[in-house]
This record gives sequence, structure tokens and C-alpha cells, in this order.
Amino acid sequence: MDIIKVNNLFLTLGKTEILKYINVAFEEQKIHGLIGRNGSGKTMLMKCICGFVRPTSGEIIVSGKVIGKDMDFPKDTGIIIETPGFIPYYSGYKNLRLLAGLNNNIGKEEIIKTMKQVGLDPNLRRHVKKYSLGMRQRLGLAQAIMENPDLLILDEPFNGLDKDGVADMRKYLLELKGQGKTILIASHSSEDIEILCDTVCEMDKGVLSKIMGFSEM
Repeated sequence: MDIIKVNNLFLTLGKTEILKYINVAFEEQKIHGLIGRNGSGKTMLMKCICGFVRPTSGEIIVSGKVIGKDMDFPKDTGIIIETPGFIPYYSGYKNLRLLAGLNNNIGKEEIIKTMKQVGLDPNLRRHVKKYSLGMRQRLGLAQAIMENPDLLILDEPFNGLDKDGVADMRKYLLELKGQGKTILIASHSSEDIEILCDTVCEMDKGVLSKIMGFSEM
């Protein structure tokens, strides 16, 4: 079953065509990769799927609901797009507590467990403004997964992580797939794509030019 369907999507900002002729479906319980150069349209496609940017024309369906019509944002979805934003003078744990309070679906125990899973100390009192880029990325992943969503949309989630951190996060994403999660990930790393992805879509100048299983590459 397809969890995401994008039908004849176009996005024009000013006089610039950002996305055009996008037709793609992403099957549930798999990891799907988006590859392409900077400016190719990967991030903007993800923003459209998440409801952050309204396309000029076309349709996006997530879990059977039309984005912008049946719902503004896809439910049960964890998201990392660009650099995750947090309150800089709060600790990582306090930031997650505040975010969790928006839905009230999880409590202290789930937050602590998630922070440990991504390699962060929930008892660390250091303010987020003093976090390294790698720690911010780990915290971003924690906020994306802490409510146990069925769908994850991750834009370059490994930026700033060292070699061990990348290996840990790859292993964790594969575990999430094994739990039945669906993951859409954009990465510049061919190694990330090779290790993680069941399918690969290549974007160039706003066009989705290839759709394939990785074994076909």
C-alpha cells in the first residue's frame, strides 16, 4: 500500500518553476531515498508533502488524506527539514518536553528513552545554543521520532554527525523500518542511500527523473 502519493505536482515561485511534473508513490514500511544536487528540489518536495508549502497545482495524498484539503499537515509524521529549530537557552530535554506538550501523547519516560536511543544524555543541563551541530541533529531526530510516528520525513538527517554517529543513526533507522515505519530520506551520501534505501528517486532541476529499486541502479 502507498502511504504517499504525489500526482502531477507543480510549484512555481515568482517566475521560477521549482517543481514540475512530479508523479510518484512511496510504499509503506520501506525506506525511500531522494538524491540530487543542492537546489534540485528535494527539500521543496518534502516541504510540499508536509504541508509547509502549497503547490501551484497537483495533489499530495498522505495516508489517504489530501494535504491542504482533508488536512493541512500529515498526521502521525515525524519531520526533519533543514536545521531543526529549538529554544536556544533551554536544555535538549526541556525543548522536547515543550514540544511533547503540544499533543500530550507522551510523557517524561518516552522522552528520556528517545534521547538515550539517539545518543543524548537527558540529564545534560547544557543549553541547546551550546550544542555541537551533531548534537543538534540528534536532538532533531529525537523530536521526529519521540511520539512513535508511522511516517518519517528526514532531510539530510546525518549532517554534522561523526562516523560513529552516522553508523548509529543508520542502524536505528533500519530498526524503525523493521518495526513497520515508513521513511523518506534525502541525503547527499551515496553510502547512506546504498545501506538504507529500498527505492531511490533522483531529482534534477525540479523534475523527478528516475524512480527505481536500488537493485536496479
